[in-house]
Amino acid sequence: MAEPDSSSARLQSRAIATLWRALAGWRPASLWRLAQLTGPLVQRFSQRERLVTCVNLNQAYPELDESSRRHLARNSLVHSSATMLELGMAWMGDDERLEGSILEIHGRELLDDARDRGQGVIVLAPHFGNWEVLNFWLSSHFPFTAMYEPPKLAALDPIIRRGRERQGACLVPTNPRGVAALLKALKRTEAVGILPDQEPGWGSGVFAPFFGRQAYTATLLPKLVARTDARVVTGVARRLPGRGFAIHFLAADERVYDSDEATSAAGVNASVEAAIALDPAQYQWEYKRYRKTPEEAEQRPDGKRFRLYR
Repeated sequence: MAEPDSSSARLQSRAIATLWRALAGWRPASLWRLAQLTGPLVQRFSQRERLVTCVNLNQAYPELDESSRRHLARNSLVHSSATMLELGMAWMGDDERLEGSILEIHGRELLDDARDRGQGVIVLAPHFGNWEVLNFWLSSHFPFTAMYEPPKLAALDPIIRRGRERQGACLVPTNPRGVAALLKALKRTEAVGILPDQEPGWGSGVFAPFFGRQAYTATLLPKLVARTDARVVTGVARRLPGRGFAIHFLAADERVYDSDEATSAAGVNASVEAAIALDPAQYQWEYKRYRKTPEEAEQRPDGKRFRLYR
């Protein structure tokens, strides 16, 4: 939800937009070198990002020793810094240069085969690598629809929207009207993108395991699959440090097609885990994925109970 306009918000938006424009012409190799300088600063001075990253990595990789997890946390914050620095390139940079930075495509046949059979494709796009580069590539090569929620800084909305739509992507709101638009796109055998690892509001999800811990997970996917017979793939733009990007499409865990929402959600989370395994440092571990808990759900005043996948 966009914040009301204010002088401080305008100044902040102007500073961010200026940074994006300044970096829009930089090449991935230069942006990566800059991220290697800024990542350690984030780790040192941003206690929130450092703490959440470490807590999540402890949950996801308990088998690693402390030194290995610290190393992974440092690398993760460098990759997160790279993602932020690359936004100007992804949204405002030269189209041909950005296309040229995508050096590898893996699994495209999963999309092509589904569309050849008359099926739409649902792309699960987790916060891995640079998802804006993935959006650029998808909308450059397929009719593509994705949900969009305006940023908190309202002044940045036109920049982000224009950047995501510049290759023809159709952005729809995160409400029933947007869901209807996704259904129509899938029935036209087009591709749609959804965020599988963003915590939904109460009533729009179920609890399912994610790296061994119950995470509140959206139930939009089984509703789309049930009404469209769409195929589901996971898509990421993996960073090739100092070089560019590799696009990967992976077949989703078969449980995503189950009619039971909790089982399907478990399949979604397993699909995200499989994508993260490509390079765990490139996942956005600083996101509070476990904010909602089953214990909190049981105590909600509306009395609504939430099923757990066991």
